[in-house]
This record gives sequence, C-alpha cells and structure tokens, in this order.
Amino acid sequence: MSLEIIKGINNFPKAGDATIATIGTFDGVHLGHRVILDRLMKVSEEKGLSPLAITFEPHPRVLVTPNDPPPLLTTLEEKVELFSKKMNGRLLILEFNRELMGLTAEDFVRDYLTARLNLKKLIVGYDHAFGKNRSGTINDLLELSKRYNFELEVVDPIIRDGRPISSTRIRHLIRDRQLTQAIEMLGHPYPIGGRIIKGIGLGKKIGYPTANIDFSPRKLLPVDGVYSCSINIAGKLYRGMMFVGNNHFNPEHSKTVEVNIFEFSEEIYNQYVICYPEVFIRENMVFGDTRALVAQIDKDKMEVLRIINKGEDRNVG
Repeated sequence: MSLEIIKGINNFPKAGDATIATIGTFDGVHLGHRVILDRLMKVSEEKGLSPLAITFEPHPRVLVTPNDPPPLLTTLEEKVELFSKKMNGRLLILEFNRELMGLTAEDFVRDYLTARLNLKKLIVGYDHAFGKNRSGTINDLLELSKRYNFELEVVDPIIRDGRPISSTRIRHLIRDRQLTQAIEMLGHPYPIGGRIIKGIGLGKKIGYPTANIDFSPRKLLPVDGVYSCSINIAGKLYRGMMFVGNNHFNPEHSKTVEVNIFEFSEEIYNQYVICYPEVFIRENMVFGDTRALVAQIDKDKMEVLRIINKGEDRNVG
C-alpha cells in the first residue's frame, strides 16, 4: 500500500487527476468504513480515477458540540496508520475550523469537491451528512451531484446483531468492558499510540520495567485494569502485558498506560509506539506494599503467557 498524506486543501495539486473520493470522520476506521474504502479502490481501478479519502482534524464535534465531544477511537496518527494499511492513493486532512463548519452543503461541494479536487465520483456511507449543522442529507447530495456533474454512490451499512456498526456503538462496547466485541466490529486491533515517556521508575525497581505511553487526552481507553497486549515498536511487534489506570504507588495518582514488554531491553524513550490491548486479565487493585504487587504481577504474567500459548489472543496487531 502507498498512501500520500496531504494536509490542507491549498496543498492539494491544482489541475490534478480526475478523482473518486470518499469523505468522513472515519473515527475507528471500522468494518463499515472498510467497505467504503474497498469500494473506493475497486471503482478507482475500474474507471481509471485517482482514489482520495477526505477526513477532518479535529473531530468535527469538538467545535459543533464543544461541551460533549466524543472520545476518540483513533487519534489522527492512529487513523493515518490504519489508512496506510487499507488504501492506495491520497488522504486529504482538512482542518475542521469555524470557516469550514459554516459552509453550506452546496458551498462545500462547489468550492472543495468539484472546483479543487476535480471530483468525478463520490462514495459515502448511508448515514453521511455534511455542511452547516449537518443539514446536507443524502438526498441533497444526490441533487448536488446532478448540478455539479459527478456520480454519487451510497454504501449500505454493515449489520451486526441487527444494528449497523458505528463508531458510537463501538465506543459503548469499549466502555462496557466488551473490548473483544469492539475489536470484532473494528476489524483490526484497537490502537493506543503515543511517545514513550519516563514514569516513576517503580517497574524497573521491582523487576517489571514498563514503557509509559503518552496517550492523547482525547483517546478512549479501555476500562482500568491489566490486559495481554502487543506493541509495535519501529514496525516490529512484541508481546507483553498492559496496565491502564491510576497507579496507587504514583504520588500524582494520574491515569497511565504502561506496557511490560516481554523479552525486550532496548532504550525507547521518546519513540512513537502503538500498543494493542487484547484480553482483559483483571481489574486495577490496591496493594499494601510492593511485595504484594510483585506477587500479583507474577500471576498476571503467567496468565498472559497461558493466553499467548493457547492462541486465545485473536486480536494481535
């Protein structure tokens, strides 16, 4: 796969190739999104059009509903990583600001999609809405496609247990401690990306050094506890166990994401990594001393190794 990242409409090539595009927030890049991207690639080959996906940063609801923006299934970095595995072509990242938020549906179609992107076909999901206050419906888009001379294709949802797969539904699953079901609907491991930062150093002192991930404050984390996991470091996957929650030995008592990486001793401070939690092992616990903590971590590691050896971790990155 080869993906070109373009940030901002002004950086898109002028008088470029005729394009086939899809547009959306794509939070999670889940199975429903995957169908749209697969269709984008298939039709681009059939019609000889240049494939383009358009997304937004930040999530539109940061501005639209600032008091209640959804936590992210995927940060921009995580989203780009997933797109790079699922499509060839270009990914255009538009800054979602008040100017863009104020455009009517027709303004956006005319000034962005047709005038700047040489759009010949647009593929969207069944529930796609666009323009100021999401006032542009599928029917509006159909009318605009006729007015501005491009073809429109609407992709049906993927149904699981009688309901469409959606980013909102996946968020609920993760919050309800149903990570395995969430991963099944995502169609890929759940990523938690960030740079490695220094922690309090307790893990190293007790024989279980951890890599502390500086995760986005807007990232939706799994429920607190210990998980089996994989971690991608410089393109290579390692196995380990992940802790998410408040470390009660940390005087700051701030939430952390820490990974004990099996059979690994390299220095990775400040490197960007992606951790993939897999199987829930136990809830966060309070220990009276570090001896009790170590005894429990020994048990955790044995359980993680048992899961790995039995192949129960079906969600490896």
